[in-house]
Amino acid sequence: MSFIIFAGLIITVLTAIPVLMQMRNQPKGLFVCFFAEMWERFSYYGMRALLIYYMTQHFLFDDNRANSQYGSYTTLVYMLPLIGGLVADRWIGTRKAIIFGGLLLVFGHFGMAFEGSPNTQTLNYGGHRYEFVADGREGDRHVRLKLGEGLYDYAPTKDGGLEIKGLPANADIPAVMPKGSYEFGVTRTTPWSESAFFISISLIVMGVGFLKPNISSLVGQLYKDRDPRRDSGFQLYYFGINLGSFWAAILCGFLGNKYGWWAGFGLAGIGMLTGLLWFVLGRKWLEGKGEAPEHAAIAPKVGGISKEWLIYAGGLLAIPVIFFLIQRNDYVRWVLLGSFSLIMVYIVFQMITKFTRVENYRLGLAMILTLASVVFWSLFEQAGSSLSLFAERNTNLNILAAPISFALLGKTIILASAEQLASLSYVAKNTLWIEMGITASNTQSFNAGFILMFAPVFAAIFSFLARRGKDPDPVKKFAFGLACAGLGFLVLVWAAPLADGAFKLPLMFLLLTYLIHTWGELAVSPVGLSQQTKLSPPTLVATMMAVWFLGTSGGQYLAGWIAGMAGTETVGGKVLDAGAALQSSLKTFNTIGWTGVVLGAAFFGLSFLIKGWAHGASDTDAMTEEPDPAQR
Repeated sequence: MSFIIFAGLIITVLTAIPVLMQMRNQPKGLFVCFFAEMWERFSYYGMRALLIYYMTQHFLFDDNRANSQYGSYTTLVYMLPLIGGLVADRWIGTRKAIIFGGLLLVFGHFGMAFEGSPNTQTLNYGGHRYEFVADGREGDRHVRLKLGEGLYDYAPTKDGGLEIKGLPANADIPAVMPKGSYEFGVTRTTPWSESAFFISISLIVMGVGFLKPNISSLVGQLYKDRDPRRDSGFQLYYFGINLGSFWAAILCGFLGNKYGWWAGFGLAGIGMLTGLLWFVLGRKWLEGKGEAPEHAAIAPKVGGISKEWLIYAGGLLAIPVIFFLIQRNDYVRWVLLGSFSLIMVYIVFQMITKFTRVENYRLGLAMILTLASVVFWSLFEQAGSSLSLFAERNTNLNILAAPISFALLGKTIILASAEQLASLSYVAKNTLWIEMGITASNTQSFNAGFILMFAPVFAAIFSFLARRGKDPDPVKKFAFGLACAGLGFLVLVWAAPLADGAFKLPLMFLLLTYLIHTWGELAVSPVGLSQQTKLSPPTLVATMMAVWFLGTSGGQYLAGWIAGMAGTETVGGKVLDAGAALQSSLKTFNTIGWTGVVLGAAFFGLSFLIKGWAHGASDTDAMTEEPDPAQR
């Protein structure tokens, strides 16, 4: 039995029962969207839980390349929904866009399961090439150098060289090789697998682009104007998002670590297929919502092909473009900057020629919040890259410091990780073992789990303050979020003296980092989404939402760049010098941690100067509530 699965079940039961009871009073279509998006987020976060490890341990990308590829991927994931939402609104409708996106996601996730053979790390010395042999995944990975029939451990020397441990005196290479006398290389065992990987994530990017914005839009279409169930309906819907995210990192991470990458990615694909089938079969519950705005708009044919099928063909033809971009981080940056520049020129033009002074102040406040969100997401989204690598390399993933055993109902119960259990000299036959260790990928469930627990708390706090006229203005909430993003990293920096002999920190500090980051997310994400609609003139709401998501996309790009700063040298997908890896990560965490705290303090001070820019648009009363759980 695994403790994390048991704990996950307890959290799920305690939080899901009241949610399911409330859903009885909602439109039946919410059940369709709830479970469809739950499974879609399960597939997305299940794949993300394994992605950075897959790149560094299967393809043997170095840290800089892996973090760069991760940044390109997540940047495009948040950029493409701008196009998918536009296409659905103007031509094919949200339902068909969701189905098309879902199909692309199914093929993309199942494509990830075709991993091929892992690449091989090589050592080049004296004109000869020697191979490293690796087994295991994530933190359980072991890498040794093969010489003849022997396998040998290795370690870095103080001057940057390489020491081969236990090497015979008559070996072909010396036991200690000075820096610069050797080179590491990578042999592609199955060259097609890397191309298959990039094709798969390109399909996922395009699929998310069509599905993500439209399923949220469809939820809104289920309610008539002024329907009092709307806000609670969105809260329930966002619970499903985070429930899927929570279990994705637990289950896909477990299978990927224990049985192979294909198993984790395959389960993500099964999740997406389940969500798609649920959505298709539940069409009648949507009661006609989500259809094309005007059926005539997609009926005309061009060259004998309907516009609808031309849109689908265009989506497929754009996949090679994504395939090209996702491997070229610099190009992604220029696309991002170009998109942001064009949309800002349009907004400034509108501000000068169309809107009043009050409306311009409100737009200015909305754009300041968006810029702050870029900083927040660039720190928060280290979760899938530098923090994931930190979990694998520099975190003791044992929940308990030592095994605990006790008798219960005639059985011996042992609480221990697999590593701790193996160290015990004797284990009785009549023993129940409860696994008290987790995988590095499992740590990505922390954020979603904390959202399930704390989103109602934050919603209650904000509602309580709003009823008394003391709800903090959005700039102060963003200041809190920025400070939390920075403080979470400083927790790890301050815990550095507690690192063990393997340069690993206790798990509780990484858990605390995710807890503080979650508090920050709950003050930024739902508040930011709400403020974009409140502060924008009606004719510019969609454009400002596009700016918000472009800001999120920009944060993802910066997150990849920051993660690259924390990178270190690896051999065979395993860090060469754990001590150097710890120092590199903590140096980066210290920099971005204080950046977040200082910017949070600056934003708090700025709030007193610019809170009047809202001109009442951000005011709340007892009848107004912001959505509680953060949209992921």
